[in-house]
Amino acid sequence: MPPDPVPFNHPRLFGRPEHAIGLAIAGGDGAGGGPYGQRCAQWLQDRVGCAAAVITPSCTAALELAALAIGLEAGDEVVMPSFAFPSLAAAVALRGARPVFVDIRADTLGLDEGRIEAAITGRTRAICTLNYAGVAGDVDRVRAIADAHGLRIIEDNAHGLCATYRGRPLGSFGDLAALSFHATKNVQIGEGGALLVNDPSLVQRVATLQDKGTNRSDFNRGLVAKYEWVELGSSPHIGEVPAALLWSQLGEADGITAQRRAVCAAYREAFAPLADKGLVELPFDVADARPDGHAFCLLARRPEDRPELISALADAGIQATFHYAPLHASPAGRRYGRAHGALTVTERVAATIVRLPVWPGLPEDVPARAAAAAERTLAASPVR
Repeated sequence: MPPDPVPFNHPRLFGRPEHAIGLAIAGGDGAGGGPYGQRCAQWLQDRVGCAAAVITPSCTAALELAALAIGLEAGDEVVMPSFAFPSLAAAVALRGARPVFVDIRADTLGLDEGRIEAAITGRTRAICTLNYAGVAGDVDRVRAIADAHGLRIIEDNAHGLCATYRGRPLGSFGDLAALSFHATKNVQIGEGGALLVNDPSLVQRVATLQDKGTNRSDFNRGLVAKYEWVELGSSPHIGEVPAALLWSQLGEADGITAQRRAVCAAYREAFAPLADKGLVELPFDVADARPDGHAFCLLARRPEDRPELISALADAGIQATFHYAPLHASPAGRRYGRAHGALTVTERVAATIVRLPVWPGLPEDVPARAAAAAERTLAASPVR
């Protein structure tokens, strides 16, 4: 009898979410910025060491708030990796600014720091980094470049809530950093996000922008006489019920992370012999990086191997997938952004990457089954 199919993602809630949700409902006022929202923000502030944190409906909303916060305008440019989720570029383009796409590193699958300076022009205002699979690159080099050119750093940390680099939490390296609590993430509530504010000078501005561009927080503290509109802002809040759900999951973050790290370690052990034979490539062997187990992926030898590999895994009852489509080659990427230099690593990774299921409770035999299916298929497919 064949084993039960293993889905790529299996969203689950941990702990006692119904208890927190019940208390939030009983509280009566379900608006954003309530007690549970404040608890979640404080948890993130304590965990990452940021100056402030705000809870948002999604990582996309957090990135859009970050673009507002740094004052992006029409004609500005922002350097970013092409191998990224579209929200990163869209947040920039929505302000009338231009995403400038550069290549990535083969080991981190994140921004190639050596490509940044050549892409900077007099219009550049910021650098966006992305911690793919919770793996950071040379953050010190990015900061040095940003400081030398007077640029802001926005850190897309959708994958890396509990990941670290040199013992320091991811999300603490940018002036601003965005998080995701989407159903595919380690800590998930279906949809949700957060913006971490590491530069103290931006704390009040972010609060004003999230309050629809009003001075409500100053008014509530008695610092101004009138509650009025002072900025172009928005309202990226979540209400108390989803905030209560998030609070219940943040308390389980370390346990979830430990389980996912164990799954990734088992995959890496199972696929190591295939990597030694040159059948696949395993990224993320990065000194001082400690991912949070968000993702395990491999790179096939050739683009034409990927469909065969995914099909073989499906035959073994394991759903595998791939992403991203390079932003620089996408219809919207060509319309709103521009590519700088060759993006050969981005194009190779996008054409060969395979992601395997990683979630708490994944059957223990899945890594070995996946590696066996991959070896049978790839060993029988000679390099042409």
